[in-house]
Amino acid sequence: MAPGLAENIDAELGKRWYSRRSPALAKLYEERSECTHWQDARISSRIAGIVYIAFFFTDLIMIRDVALYNIAARFIIGLLFIFDIEAQIRRGVRSRWVDYQCAFGIVAAYATWMWFSSCSVYQVSASYYLTYGIIFIIGQNVFFNFRFGLAVMSSSVMLGIFIVFLVSSFFSSIEYVVGIGTLYVSTYTLTLFVNWKLNEERYRVFLNSLRAEIRQEEATERGAALLRLSTTDALTGLANRRAIDEELRAYWSNWQTAEKSFAVILIDVDYFKRYNDQYGHQRGDRCLIAVAEAMKTSATQSQYALGRFGGEEFILLVRCQTREHMALVAESVRQAVEDLAIPHEQRPDPCFVVTVSIGAAFSRDITSTKVERLVTEADRALYAAKKTGRNCVKLFDRDDPMEINLDDSVTDLLRGAIAGGHVAMVYQPIRDARSGQIVGAEALMRLTGFNGESISPAVFIPIAERTGMIIELGRWAIRTACRELIAKNCVGMVSVNVSVVQLSTPSFALSVAAILRETDVPPHCLVVEVTEGLQIEGNLDVLRTLRELRTLGVKIWLDDFGTGFAGLSCVREVAFDAVKIDRSFLQATETERGAQMFRNIVGLVRNVGCLTIVEGIETHDQQRLSADLKVDLLQGYHLGKPMAAEVLRALVAAETVVPRVGTTASA
Repeated sequence: MAPGLAENIDAELGKRWYSRRSPALAKLYEERSECTHWQDARISSRIAGIVYIAFFFTDLIMIRDVALYNIAARFIIGLLFIFDIEAQIRRGVRSRWVDYQCAFGIVAAYATWMWFSSCSVYQVSASYYLTYGIIFIIGQNVFFNFRFGLAVMSSSVMLGIFIVFLVSSFFSSIEYVVGIGTLYVSTYTLTLFVNWKLNEERYRVFLNSLRAEIRQEEATERGAALLRLSTTDALTGLANRRAIDEELRAYWSNWQTAEKSFAVILIDVDYFKRYNDQYGHQRGDRCLIAVAEAMKTSATQSQYALGRFGGEEFILLVRCQTREHMALVAESVRQAVEDLAIPHEQRPDPCFVVTVSIGAAFSRDITSTKVERLVTEADRALYAAKKTGRNCVKLFDRDDPMEINLDDSVTDLLRGAIAGGHVAMVYQPIRDARSGQIVGAEALMRLTGFNGESISPAVFIPIAERTGMIIELGRWAIRTACRELIAKNCVGMVSVNVSVVQLSTPSFALSVAAILRETDVPPHCLVVEVTEGLQIEGNLDVLRTLRELRTLGVKIWLDDFGTGFAGLSCVREVAFDAVKIDRSFLQATETERGAQMFRNIVGLVRNVGCLTIVEGIETHDQQRLSADLKVDLLQGYHLGKPMAAEVLRALVAAETVVPRVGTTASA
């Protein structure tokens, strides 16, 4: 649709009846009416031709002496009329010319009938018969879909023919002339008025239909834009976590049902935080865009799906039949990024360009029935790639003794993690967007191995969930956060990320209530953060637990909004107190398109009626932009990195104390 067309339609609908139509809309109306005019002309010409021929029986009664001549003329004109109009329509002649031919045929049929009627010696019968002429005027003004100008012209010609024959044949009776003449003129006037009204009504129906079409198109475009917004990473244009998770499950389903094997390839940009610190976030964003384009180009020869998990992490799903093919694709991606030769002078190794570390896992190597296991094994391989110097590819090998023992070693570590002091909590401040004061904290769980090395949450959390140990770890996280922060009046609220495994446990809400009584913490000071996910929707156990927590007085927040499966439908199904907008939307605000997406997301959350929280604040400009949009809470490295409880308490004590409105803690 042309820009401004909707405004033109509104102006057109508001015009007076005598105002001239918009040339553009009138032309569009003509174009849109072509098929309708053809169809109307085809049907009307057939019916009119048959009816004209069928009136031969009145000729036999009213004008018997010239009936044979008139009947012959009827058949010739009627059949010619029908077949000529059909031929013109089949040739694709413009509907305007088809209407002209219809009008000419009607006038010719009327004139022929009038001529033979006037030649009859039965003048009285012919005088009665003359009144039948109004059928022609009514038919062509009402029955045919003629434009008003053509209707006026052809009706006027027929009225003129009538007057000529009336005056020449029946001039002796002034009463008859006045009576029949008045009937003709009245019919002529009224049917033309009806024709004008019908044409105006058709035009207005067209305008209203066009306006509805435009609104539907706009609604469709807005829906498509929202869909793109919910499935596309704002910075790189790749699929976001929502979309790539759906792709991953589709790939896994095909593997389970049709044995269409595939690989999960996890990609991490090496030392990207140092790159951002050295060159700034704008160049960092340009770097990520370039890396994404290089990966897309290198994978084009395979059937693939590429997405961004957030930050500098990417995932590539590739259809492949062998591990060799998987390794070839992974290495081509690594080489493509290295070939970009993007300078990175702050690396601690001898390689001074941007590179990636890659971990890959093959579906045929996984015995589990859950897709999460495949991702976990790819993440392990990625972890190994980082440990062995980066800028390399590591493949998960189920026959590798180190891989076989990893699950067992982490499981053993988790069993005694709490008692052995291998698990700890750190806290990241959350600040009020208006005052800048700390109003809460997000708690983050950390796990240290037997050798003192930190183990990634991407490794130990899936194992904890799979083994059920997340239940005990989750209760410990809530209890520790309440004791270390809320009970000591450090902050007014702490949130804890809770997994679906925990929420599916029937006694979870009771255990939370027991912890709150034990630590003497008011329920409204605790926040349970739920990561946006498909497992929330329709999961009756999870929904029941969330309702029980709300009844208890615990706040419910939705984390990572815009990147998971559920989107707005999740917000609609669960009454969240606050929604955390994923950091990827904020990171993309360096571009106008990304900034507009961020504003739209903030507006969506605000319209739902939830508190708005923006995480991932890394610069002053991002903080100012978020504050300008009147979000409620902010979180990010620029406002405070994760820290031990005692460090956070000292930081809060050093700042001006304000009424506390919110915080978060995650396991």
